[in-house]
Amino acid sequence: MKLYIKNMVCNRCIMVVNTALEELGFTPKSMALGVVDIEGEITDQQKAIINEQLMSYGFELIDDKKSRLIEQIKTLIIDIVHHKNSELKENLSDLISENLHHDYSYLSNLFSEVEGTTIEKYYIAQKIEKVKELLVYGELSLSEIAFKLNYSSVAHLSSQFKKVTGLTPSHFKKIKIKKRKPLDEV
Repeated sequence: MKLYIKNMVCNRCIMVVNTALEELGFTPKSMALGVVDIEGEITDQQKAIINEQLMSYGFELIDDKKSRLIEQIKTLIIDIVHHKNSELKENLSDLISENLHHDYSYLSNLFSEVEGTTIEKYYIAQKIEKVKELLVYGELSLSEIAFKLNYSSVAHLSSQFKKVTGLTPSHFKKIKIKKRKPLDEV
């Protein structure tokens, strides 16, 4: 049985959820960002116990289909931006449609209706958070960051960064204050 979990957005989250489930006596067959596959069926009472345990760690089971789709879109975008962005070789809309097996216009409308923002704006917000992370680490030049995150140019990255944050990347790097957000709050 697949369980869909809100806010499970990183490898550390997977470890925490795995530990929480094992504490309750469940052994996941497989785990990925936002999804856990547990052997057999789970009763509603067991789901409630699992949800209570997960909520103590800041996670939550998602039961309705639309919420699951929204969470899957977010998880896919987070995975692309923060773990696989340099591998992105196709259009984001095509990738989302292929992975979630729904027409992109349906997913886009649903996402906008529920989240109050577009998939594209959410994607850009995630990319900007990744840029902030890379700027704070200071290991890559702005050109390298632009290349790594598939920006067409440094100017495009800088323009988008300033539009979202109100700061230029170089000014953000100079002020060295924590202006990053947790991924589940973007």
